[in-house]
Amino acid sequence: MPLRHRTVGSMPAGETRKPGLPGALRRSVVLVGMMGSGKTAVGKALAARLQVPFLDSDAAIEEAAHATIAEIFARDGEPFFRDRESEVISRLLSGPPAIVSTGGGAFMSERNRRVIAEKGVALWLDADLDTLWERVRHKDSRPLLRTPDPRGTLTEIYEKRVPVYRLADLKVTAEPRFSIDDTANRAVAVLAGHPDILETT
Repeated sequence: MPLRHRTVGSMPAGETRKPGLPGALRRSVVLVGMMGSGKTAVGKALAARLQVPFLDSDAAIEEAAHATIAEIFARDGEPFFRDRESEVISRLLSGPPAIVSTGGGAFMSERNRRVIAEKGVALWLDADLDTLWERVRHKDSRPLLRTPDPRGTLTEIYEKRVPVYRLADLKVTAEPRFSIDDTANRAVAVLAGHPDILETT
């Protein structure tokens, strides 16, 4: 399946890093967490802050398949989607350091956790259940929530996935009172505590 990376916040050739930025990203940061935790929005802000590419695994899958995630689920089933997801994540992590947003179920796969550990670092965006529900309840783009009781389904998914998300290398709490930039800045602070990930200047 052909793959074309979507990037946001990459630095044009010949430009130098602006004063006051945290430093150079040494390894790709893979954002993991529940649907609605803010992986895409925070990821874009974080990539812009660090002046590195932003890559979205779901967007890459949709672009390559010429179909939405919901359509892929309906047409081909979840196992097919998960296989394509693993392939895409591996490809995204094969390039220069970037901020990579993944789908909510991606980190549940041991295969994905292994490749993330080998090629990057996992950062869990931890949002509480009430916050997640408020963010996803009016959206119809979440195939796993197309059930008679979407709140109950979200709760079941949350309880199943959180213990696995805790295996991530790093964590940032996505508090409801925080703006996207607030959460991105908190992520920068967490990364800055690990010079092997973010080289401070």
